[in-house]
Amino acid sequence: MARFDNSTLPVIPLTRGSVLFPGIVHRIPLPPNGSYISHLLSNSHARGALNSPGGNPLDAIQLACVPIASPYLGPNGQLLLRDSDQQDNTYLDVDPSNLTTDDLFGYGVTVRVLGIQGTTSGSAELRVEGVSRCKFKALANERQSFEATDYELCPDQVSLTDKKIRDLFASLKAHAQELVSVLRVSSFLSRSDPKSLLSPLLAQRLTMFIMKKDLKDAGLLADFMANILDISYEEKLQVLAAVSVKARMTKVIELLQREISGMKGNFSVTTVTTVPAQILDRLSNRQGKGMGLPTSATPLLNMSPPGGFPPGSQDKGNNKDPSDIELLQKKLEAANLPPDAAKLVERELKHMKNMMPGGNEYSITMTWLETLAEIPWATVTEERLGPETLARARKQFDDDHCGLEKVKKRLIEYLAVLRLKQSINDDLEEQINAAEEEEARLNAEKEEAAKEEDPEAKEVPRVNSAKLEVLRARRAVDKSPILLLAGPPGVGKTSLAKSVATALGRKFHRISLGGVRDEPEIRGHRRTYVSAMPGVIVQGLRKVGVSNPVILLDEIDKLGKASNMGDPSAAMLEVLDPEQNHTFTDHYVGTPIDLSKVVFIATANELDSIPAPLLDRMETIYLPGYTTLEKRAIATKHLVPKQMRANGLSQGQVILNEAVVSKIIDSYTRESGVRNLEREIGSVCRAKAVEYAEAKDGGQLETYRPEVTEQDVEEILGVETFEEEIAEKTSRPGIVTGLVAYSSGGNGSILFIEVADMPGSGNVQLTGRLGDVLKESVEVALSWVKAHAYELGLTPQSTTNIMEGRSIHVHCPSGSIPKDGPSSGMAQAIALISLFSGNPVPPSMAMTGEISLRGRVTAVGGIKEKLIGALRAGVKTVLLPAQNRKDIRDLPTDVTEGLNILHIWDAIRLVWPDSQWAVDEKKLAGLESRL
Repeated sequence: MARFDNSTLPVIPLTRGSVLFPGIVHRIPLPPNGSYISHLLSNSHARGALNSPGGNPLDAIQLACVPIASPYLGPNGQLLLRDSDQQDNTYLDVDPSNLTTDDLFGYGVTVRVLGIQGTTSGSAELRVEGVSRCKFKALANERQSFEATDYELCPDQVSLTDKKIRDLFASLKAHAQELVSVLRVSSFLSRSDPKSLLSPLLAQRLTMFIMKKDLKDAGLLADFMANILDISYEEKLQVLAAVSVKARMTKVIELLQREISGMKGNFSVTTVTTVPAQILDRLSNRQGKGMGLPTSATPLLNMSPPGGFPPGSQDKGNNKDPSDIELLQKKLEAANLPPDAAKLVERELKHMKNMMPGGNEYSITMTWLETLAEIPWATVTEERLGPETLARARKQFDDDHCGLEKVKKRLIEYLAVLRLKQSINDDLEEQINAAEEEEARLNAEKEEAAKEEDPEAKEVPRVNSAKLEVLRARRAVDKSPILLLAGPPGVGKTSLAKSVATALGRKFHRISLGGVRDEPEIRGHRRTYVSAMPGVIVQGLRKVGVSNPVILLDEIDKLGKASNMGDPSAAMLEVLDPEQNHTFTDHYVGTPIDLSKVVFIATANELDSIPAPLLDRMETIYLPGYTTLEKRAIATKHLVPKQMRANGLSQGQVILNEAVVSKIIDSYTRESGVRNLEREIGSVCRAKAVEYAEAKDGGQLETYRPEVTEQDVEEILGVETFEEEIAEKTSRPGIVTGLVAYSSGGNGSILFIEVADMPGSGNVQLTGRLGDVLKESVEVALSWVKAHAYELGLTPQSTTNIMEGRSIHVHCPSGSIPKDGPSSGMAQAIALISLFSGNPVPPSMAMTGEISLRGRVTAVGGIKEKLIGALRAGVKTVLLPAQNRKDIRDLPTDVTEGLNILHIWDAIRLVWPDSQWAVDEKKLAGLESRL
């Protein structure tokens, strides 16, 4: 905030009901004697002349104008609630000579004095122009005049990079232009006095004035529109008190919307019930009172709004700027539009030449044509795929990402297919060129022969080579794949898409779909709507400037559901269908756009929230997460150097060995990706940066130790967040290690299942926060064991109930963690058999798999994650369902190494190979037939 050089500022109260805004000229009626006004002007002129001798005498006068306060508003413009029955407007009838400082509003405007002018009635008026908003902190009443003893100037602060301000300014201009259009239409339809109508020239000047305003003039445009609107005195005071340009535009847009809506409701196509005379009156008949756009005493048609109208806008006739249209036409010709779009553009250009420039329809059409000119219809990134392409792409993927072999394989396949198609097309182009030359030669010979026979022959039928048509039809068409990278957060889905763009040599653009709820955000708005714009797909193409980029559709599972604004997921169906997206139609563009050259890569965390038709159009590649070894490699190769650079450390100033990195991974992070791992490594680097800076500043660099030990990690990061699950070292009957706790962190874990029996009546008690599915697994396992107790050697007779006279208690430790999932049936059955037979299960053995009532073991999911947890816990043998054999082939060697992976067709023999009942081959054969 700036201050005048003088300690006080003379203040002139405005007439009641009047508000002056910056940039507006106002006339203040002088009282008959004019003593206090003369006193103010003389004192202000004397002070100004001392500060700036030799200047313009009027410029030396420093004054401010302040409106009268309203009892319904606070000093800062806040609305004070009152009883609706109390309609007290007597405050407007107070004698001006009895004003006090309490009667003045807290905000005003510093003014520039233009002069004193007489009126036809013989009185005089002081003409002033608003300059800047001013906040009065303290006012004093001295010798029948007011002075501000403490004040602040509040100039407009407009951030040209603030997207919110840019959007509000665009909306303000659109509503202002719409108001002028509605005024013009209502003037045509009105039956009132023609002298009070809004003339076409004035409407044109207003429109051009609004269009030419830049973002830096946002506050002035808002003040201008608030000045001409027919709004209440309190609302004008609120606009005056809106120091923030953003808040001021928001308020004025709200007032414009109300005014436009009210005027539209007052007229129809054939009749007008009420002409909006208030605004017309402000624009046409009240320039003498300073309520319109006056900057001089001349009539309104010769006046200019603040900042002036564009030069030449007062000329009569159709005033178009031919350079703008010609420039736009050249841009459209250079865009190489498709035939359908070219016809549409040609028709709109002809129609545009007959429009009045500055009109609403003119600006809408101009913006639409500029959008079409910026769309890359035929501009592509040239891809010359050579013999080194695949090797270079493999190196790119391996350098950027560890693991993710499935994704890399699929992308290499795409590059290979693209290279083969290009080779085929290159060979075909040579054949097509040869065939075209042959066709041209035959046609030339035929024309020469025809002229020899008949020199006056005008048309000769051309030869069409059937071979040429066949060759053109054999061109390989590139339909880019629609890939969906699904997986937990932080596994590198977005960065992988960037690597694809780098490997292809194409431009990359990211579109965030999280929270998109309206269909127009995908397909665009109809261009007849106010503030219409194309959808995010077309905007992305305009930004990258080519028609074959790599576009990342990030968080597609967060796309909004169907609502009254449409279904955005349904709008994506055409975008992501390779058979349809070559004719994608954006509502704003209005003509088909070819998206078949775009490589779309979508990302998602969960597949359940994606609609089935949309999911069917994409090729899903699941990223299950990184193993511990992969995380260690990522941390050593990428994360540690990245965090060192981010924290101002050079190579060698921090050393983290594999043991330290492994401790951070195992004890402080438990996730699928590496985001938290990067944060923890950053914490370590920052701590070492503090040590290095202190040693350097103190001149003791020789005492600095760059190596980070495990003890240093505990001191920096605090107590270990996670504890490792360790397999039992000793075995007891009824305790089994299961792989049922598939954690969302992506690494899995083991879970102990404990079963105990006691005297009772056959009851079963379950504890450990077990879910419904897990409880059912316990019940199924118990039923199967009871049904086959005799075959297993647990009862002497087949009719004996093994639960007679006993009750059992099934418990899963870590009771604070919810547990559920269909993968513990086999472990529950083995635990029950162990309890009833008294044979313990080896502590280094873990198992997973669901069991049916027939004893059939079915496949389960999350094999990779569960095996990682088993390996970390020290498990040596894992029993898996035979149907999961296919999952083992896809596992990396660091997961299977150290684990003797088996299958459970003969599970019981493997658990108790030396048990007494297991040698009964007849019983075991019956058991295996049911497994």
